[in-house]
Amino acid sequence: MTLWFAILVGAAVTYLTKLSGYAVPARWLSNPRMTRVAGAITVALLSALIVMNTFASGTALVLDARLAALAVAALALWLGLPFLLVGVLGAGGAVRGWG
Repeated sequence: MTLWFAILVGAAVTYLTKLSGYAVPARWLSNPRMTRVAGAITVALLSALIVMNTFASGTALVLDARLAALAVAALALWLGLPFLLVGVLGAGGAVRGWG
């Protein structure tokens, strides 16, 4: 299997998966349980992405300025600061962090 074939197969599977979403009955999507599940999956995936980008470097576990940036951003979110300020403070935490 060549690389381009794998890319085309992946694109086709992704497209067909997205297209199959239109076949789901509307009453299933309007169910309150489905709304809660969709929200929980979104939060879980975003949390996993943040953890992987904070603590992993290749195949190694690292503790560096990214951890300080995450801590500063989490504190800013906890204090209820605006999201733009959270991003700026997180970036500042990375600059002033352990790096």
